[in-house]
Amino acid sequence: MGVRNYLVEGLSGTGKTTVAEELQRRGYHVVHGDRELAYQGDPVSGEPREDHAHEHHIWPVERVRALCADGSTPETFFCGGSRNVTSFLDLFDAVFVLEVDLDTLNRRLDARPDEEWGGGRPTERERIVRWHESGEDVPPGGIPIDSTAPIGRVVDEIIRHVRAIG
Repeated sequence: MGVRNYLVEGLSGTGKTTVAEELQRRGYHVVHGDRELAYQGDPVSGEPREDHAHEHHIWPVERVRALCADGSTPETFFCGGSRNVTSFLDLFDAVFVLEVDLDTLNRRLDARPDEEWGGGRPTERERIVRWHESGEDVPPGGIPIDSTAPIGRVVDEIIRHVRAIG
């Protein structure tokens, strides 16, 4: 896809989908990882699984590798979360980690429509809050982006970093 490839990651509710939509609106090439790539599988082997546990929300490594190697666009932004991200983290020129404070995170989870586990299933919310406090569910070494700002400023900040990287 992109000559240069970027990953936009973050916990549930930090704005990955909203950032993806704004990047697309601005004309950038975007892969919606949670919509286009994600499936339930073993994070080590990639073998499909029947259960829908969060730890089995993964992306197909070979497909991510192929998309990154394509080179048909100047830049591609992969937006979403994957539990096997360390299997392909090396493919990205930079990783941006969207961050919000706990109050904002809870407000966003409360506002989710029912089809996206409206208000947050209690076990999922507890897990997300724990990850928010520990930082354990996001890739290490990413560039933190405050996604409590208006979406235009969030995306401006990401693009500023992209331009600085070259």
